Amino acid sequence: MNNCFIILAAGNNKRFKSKIPKPFVQYKSDILINHSINKAILSKKFSNIVIAVNKNHKKYLKKLRINKIKLINGGRTRADSAKKCLQYIRKFNPSNVLIHDAARPNFSFDLITKLLKALKSNDGAIPVVRSNDSLKLKKRKKIINLDRKNIFFSQTPQAFKYKVLMQLQNKINKQTTDDSTLLINAKKKVKLIKGEKKNFKITTLEDIPEKKIFYGIGFDVHRLVPGKKMYLGGIKIKSKLGTLGHSDGDPVLHAITDAILGACKMGDIGEKFSDKNKKYKNIRSTILLNKVMKDIRLKNFHINNIDINIITETPNIKKIKKNLILSISKLCKIHSDRINIKGKTAEKLGVIGKEKAIACEVIASIQKNYV
Repeated sequence: MNNCFIILAAGNNKRFKSKIPKPFVQYKSDILINHSINKAILSKKFSNIVIAVNKNHKKYLKKLRINKIKLINGGRTRADSAKKCLQYIRKFNPSNVLIHDAARPNFSFDLITKLLKALKSNDGAIPVVRSNDSLKLKKRKKIINLDRKNIFFSQTPQAFKYKVLMQLQNKINKQTTDDSTLLINAKKKVKLIKGEKKNFKITTLEDIPEKKIFYGIGFDVHRLVPGKKMYLGGIKIKSKLGTLGHSDGDPVLHAITDAILGACKMGDIGEKFSDKNKKYKNIRSTILLNKVMKDIRLKNFHINNIDINIITETPNIKKIKKNLILSISKLCKIHSDRINIKGKTAEKLGVIGKEKAIACEVIASIQKNYV
């Protein structure tokens, strides 16, 4: 595999009319550009991911997930930015390259697969959708009816044989609105594949879906006993005591799950995963939370942030807090900076203070998008 994924995010976004540059505005459960970055990484089809950014957006770049990507300063135009990225990846000698606009966060993994497959027998591949509207062309003073059956709107990502696209970079002019223009003008072999209606372009603030915020509270408590394993936040914790429960007894994930279900008005963990059901005996709480995450996403819910109190004398939460946050971040599919954990003790009072129990309480805010 020697494919590269380029994301163009260097524009001035004049039509967006926001103090925050468009790639960094909040969209669903993350900033806009991170949706594209995540999909490129999670697809596991790209050896290199490069992003063209605007040098004036420097203070926002810390919000990017940059562990596996390379940032370069873009050019004055979209075509200039694409050219700079293509020149940069030359050292990797890529076979194929996908070029994508950061303003389209909703493309699917399936679309990536179809584009790369199309390159096996074509120089380029472009996702397109048909128009549902009647189309007119005004030429001078004459109005012409156009046959919408033959009109297509192109989307990104667009896929290309790298060498073919590089050979055409000297053909860039003011009419080069996207990269496929170069191949089409040069009469290269380009395949149109069916695009996705949900893969719309966010151009103005009005294109950001209407959203509402809901809140949920979760609480869980488990006995601490010797000879049992301890799981917190999906991680096995080294401890002389473990939690007693029907499942793996993870009070953190149980409280998080209940908070999410409460915010989404979807009942509670006991209703969904009854301790009377043998199939949940000793089941990992990560499996239960993953099931709930799939269910809420089907209803267009996304987690904004989670605040967690872990009340215990043992283990020392401060020492494991970072690992807990990373684990919960992956499970809940939100950035780690949206998770807060506070370790509390019971000042040696009651069953928690005597190391006979551990408790957790959670508040979660959930966003629902209406599209």
